[in-house]
Amino acid sequence: MTSQTIDTLADVLKAALPDLRGRLAAGSRLADITWFRVGGPAEVLFTPADEADLAYFLKHIPADVPVFTIGLGSNLLVRDGGVRGVVIRLGRGFGDIAVEDGYRLRAGTAVPDVKVARAAADAGIDGLAFYRGIPGSIGGALRMNAGAHGTETKDVLVSARAVDRQGNIHELSNADMGYTYRHCGVPEDWIFTQATYQGRPGQSADILKKMDEVATYREQNQPIKERTGGSTFKNPPGNSSWKLVDAAGCRGFRVGGAHVSNMHCNFLINDQNASAEDIETLGETVRARVKAQSGITLCWEIIRLGEPLPGHAKGEALAKADVA
Repeated sequence: MTSQTIDTLADVLKAALPDLRGRLAAGSRLADITWFRVGGPAEVLFTPADEADLAYFLKHIPADVPVFTIGLGSNLLVRDGGVRGVVIRLGRGFGDIAVEDGYRLRAGTAVPDVKVARAAADAGIDGLAFYRGIPGSIGGALRMNAGAHGTETKDVLVSARAVDRQGNIHELSNADMGYTYRHCGVPEDWIFTQATYQGRPGQSADILKKMDEVATYREQNQPIKERTGGSTFKNPPGNSSWKLVDAAGCRGFRVGGAHVSNMHCNFLINDQNASAEDIETLGETVRARVKAQSGITLCWEIIRLGEPLPGHAKGEALAKADVA
């Protein structure tokens, strides 16, 4: 990915979108905004001003320009060669929270999950405390049907708004989302902009107590102070990924600068300036050992994005084999 290529795409987009109000930045370091702190640059990083600006952008960019959306970078592994095309990151224009009648709460998709939990607690809205234990933003929660402590996004979501690749804005009901475990049926290239949740009456003090319990559980059982991406693998039906990883002898296993957490072995840790290739190789090695030991194929929960460094045969092989 050369500077000439970066400048060319940025210039093309700026010329093609004279009414754009958001920020286009060429060659932005994605490692600075991902929890693993690894990965190459985005060819172009776009931060739209608001939903209308996002719709304008998507409507007018060339159809052959790849577009990817990221949130707070908690559930994301960006490969070392970076991301060609445009990476969209929603910012302040998608950061509003509003309490509505009937114990409903509406939030923009750039809002961190924990902030939604706190806003609901302050308003006496019960049912959203589980978001205290989910790193990331509401956009990612919608896309992944994020859940914890017995509750999932599908259990509390009323509706969502999204913009498709042609710039059309859609209002989606809960049923339209096509939710299953850690999966959403909405097309991958639709970008969520807003969510409305339904809670129930509650006492703020009681809700805050639940949130404290969730936070304490995370601190005691998950390596939240490490450079990690959260849960690495989805739980197979009727089983737990961490138990399978542990049974395969992978607790503490290391590849380069990354290792499997000793505290919770469904977490991968960057503790020695790992490369993205180190982390992905570690994950794939764990998958292979679990398959050999149990016959079960673990599926990645962490999203892997971008390209390996040119000439890195191992990284190129990983990218080509990028499956669940």
